[in-house]
Order: sequence, then structure tokens, then C-alpha cells
Amino acid sequence: TPAKKPAPAAAKKKAAPAPKEEAAPKEEAAPAPVTEEPPAPEHPQEQPPAPTDESAPVPTEAGAEVTPVPAEGSSAVPAEPPAPEPEPEKPKEEPPSCPLSLAVEEVSENSFTLTWKAPEQTGRAGLDGYVVEICKDGSSDWKAVNQEPFLSTRYTIPNLSSGDKIHVRVVAVSASGASVPATLEQPVLIREILQLPKIRMPRHLRETYIRRVGDAVNIMIPFQGKPQPEVSWSKGGQPLDSSRINIRNTARDTIFYIRQAQRGDSGKYELSVQINGAEDRATLDIQVVEPPGPPQNLKLVDVWGFNVALEWSPPVDNGNSEIKGYRVQKSDKKSGKWFTVLERCTRTSCTISDLIIGNTYSFRVFSENICGLSDSAAVASGVASIEKTKTTYQPEKVPQRDMMEPPKFTQPLTDRTTTRGYSTHLFCSVRGFPQPKIIWLKNQMEIREDPKYIALIDQGVCSLEIRKPGPFDGGVYTCKAVNPLGEASVDCRLDVKGEI
Repeated sequence: TPAKKPAPAAAKKKAAPAPKEEAAPKEEAAPAPVTEEPPAPEHPQEQPPAPTDESAPVPTEAGAEVTPVPAEGSSAVPAEPPAPEPEPEKPKEEPPSCPLSLAVEEVSENSFTLTWKAPEQTGRAGLDGYVVEICKDGSSDWKAVNQEPFLSTRYTIPNLSSGDKIHVRVVAVSASGASVPATLEQPVLIREILQLPKIRMPRHLRETYIRRVGDAVNIMIPFQGKPQPEVSWSKGGQPLDSSRINIRNTARDTIFYIRQAQRGDSGKYELSVQINGAEDRATLDIQVVEPPGPPQNLKLVDVWGFNVALEWSPPVDNGNSEIKGYRVQKSDKKSGKWFTVLERCTRTSCTISDLIIGNTYSFRVFSENICGLSDSAAVASGVASIEKTKTTYQPEKVPQRDMMEPPKFTQPLTDRTTTRGYSTHLFCSVRGFPQPKIIWLKNQMEIREDPKYIALIDQGVCSLEIRKPGPFDGGVYTCKAVNPLGEASVDCRLDVKGEI
């Protein structure tokens, strides 16, 4: 029988030794018949290369490899090796999923802008980008707008014709291929989107706009709207007087201009901005003011003591503004100068006090509004003379009370010790009525006018200053108080020490 097919050398090293009965003996090894063809492998595409002249090794009894030697005159044909197991096929990478939330963000006369969200699945390789394709309505010819993929999720398609209807779709692209396109359900009509009219009234113009007579009025009010809105001004439902008021409109604002304002220009002006029936309105309130006229009918109502009472009426012309108050001034006949007594008096009457006896006074009143004081004042026709009043003083009768009291010391003298050359003071306090006479004594000898001693009394407090005392100034000092009802005395001892 022919020998079994030998296994490859690499596999033999790991394989267990073959059984003895299956191993061919060295001397009896015979080559396979030349005419016998080897069996076909299971996978032809993985067929090993054709055998060469070298003989395959044959296992020995001990498991060693022995190369058989072909017999003379015969050619040995090696046995066919077993086919290897097929490798498992790698799973094919799937393309990304469809982009999400495709929508139109903005449309203009010749372009529109798309937005979308990234797909849920992008694959392990990640996205290369997106490709936007468009197709005119009624056609099936899709054209890519961008040549290279981009990673942004927003894209503006330019250079379109107004009035066209455009279908659009977006494809996500990666190394694995392209996704299913995200397509808008409806075509996009290329036209300008209508923007409702809106007046942007500045904050300072939302309240009354006040100017003085003769000032220029130059106001700019912005607005918005698409297409170009129609702007119109009116006052009280009537068109404006173009000889006094100039209006200039642009695509974004309207300018209201008066070269020199007059009081007749005051009032409420209506601004209207319209687009195809849609309208927005705003009101501009202008108030042109000037100083007011003077008050009317200023009168001196009463004069008493050091006081004067005045009354007046509001001015006929308030200057087209509310009267904020009145300024009252006085002038005495001696100096002829005017002095302000009251500012911003809100009433039409007042009382002026603290006038000086013997002076004669004139009075005037100005009215005041937002522009300031009136150009002229109302002057009282009369004058106020402050006379000295003749009054008789009658003191109140108070029952007499006996206030007489003999002297009495409420605070005695205290012994003191001082240092030679340093002035010192002796203090005590006494009461009595009439005020008692104070006499100071030293060692029972009255101290008369001696520059060394200074005696004072203030509110019943008696003090004796001894200036720069020496050792001979020590002794007993006595303070005696004497009045017609009696006398009292206190004493103390003063010791003078030498310098330390």
C-alpha cells in the first residue's frame, strides 16, 4: 500500500508523534505511483504551489523527520498537503445615516440659507462632510452645489433667480460611502420674505420733546420693514405744512426738521409706516416754549409790625409751559437794590417778615416756567413803611419774696502741699444775699493789695492764687465772707516744700 501523505514540516513540530503502525519503515519507503493524481483541494483559490524535486519528509518511529531517498530509475511524487481553513470575512463598514432636521433659515431675492443637524450614526471613520444638491421644480436633474464636502451644518446657496422654485437635499459623506439624502418636502420659492413694519422710537422721544422758540428741531426716527415701507406724517389728521416742516425718508429712517420752531409748531405728530396693508404708528409730541409773562394785579394787602402781606394773580401768558413758581423780591428806599426774599413760591400770595424798623420797602414778583423767569416783573403800586409801634409795657406784678440770706460756705478750703516756685490755688464756694464781701487772711492777717496774691470770685466760687510761693508763704489761710446778715469763714493749711 502507498504511504500516507506527509504533513508539512511546520505543522509536524507541533503535532504529536504518529502511531507506529502508521509510520512507514525506512527501508520499505516507496514513492507514490506516478499515474495517481492528488485529490482536488476544497478551495482551489488557496491551492499550494506545485511540488518540487525535493521529497517530503517521512516521520520515523521515534517521531524524527527522515527524507526518503527515491529509488534509482524512478521519480518520486510527493503527497498533496491538506488545505488550510478559510479566514473569516471582515464585516463591511456601513455608510453614515441621514442628516437630521433639514430646514430653511432665510430666503432673499437671490439666495437662501439651509440648516441641519449631524446624523445619528457617522461610522468609525467619521464624516468627511456634507454635499448639498439642488434641482429646479419640474426637473429631475440634481446638481451638487459644493465641489468638496464641508463639515458645517449651515450653508447659503447663492446666485439664484428670483421666482424660481428649488428642491434641495443634503447628503452626508464618509469613507464608507454616502448617506440617504435628507430632502425638503416642499420646494423653496426664491423671493424676499416680508418683514412687518416696526418703528424704533428713541427713548428720549417717547416723552414730550421740548424746544425753545427759535431753536431748530432735527429728529431722526429709525424703522424697519421689507419690502421698502411707505412713510407718512400728519398732524391732527392733516398733512404737514411743507413750508415750515421738512421730511426726508431713507430705507431705514425718517428725518423730521424745522429750521426755527414757533409756538404754533407744538402738538402731536403722527408717524405711519405701511407695507401691503400692515402698519405701525408712533406719536411725536413736540412742545415749543418761551419765558412767561409777568404776574398780574400785585397788591400790598397788609402791613403790621415787621411783616408785609402780598397777593397777585397768575400771568396771562404762561409761555406755553406750566408755571413752576414765583420769585418775590424786596427793595428798601435807602439802598435802592433788589434782594430775593422767596424763590419758587408755588402760591399766589406770601408774607414777608423780619423787615427793619424805619425802612420803606417796595416789592416785585417774577413768574417762572421751564424756560426761566419772565422778562419783566409785576411791581406793587404801594410801599410799606415799617413804623415803630407805640406800646406800653406793663410788667406783671409778682409777689415779693424775702431772698435775704447770711453767708454760708457750701465748699470749704482744703489743706494743700505745694513745691517752692510753682504757683498754687486755693478754692472754696459761698452763697448769700446780698452778695457777701470776701476777705482773705494769712495767719489771721488780712491780705491786702499784694501782687503775690490774686483773689477772684465768680458765681460764688472764691479762689486765691499764690504766685511762686516760698517757704515763708506756708501757714494757715482763711476765707471770710461778710454781708449785712452775718459772716462765715473757712481755713486751710498750706505747706511749701523745697525743690526736689
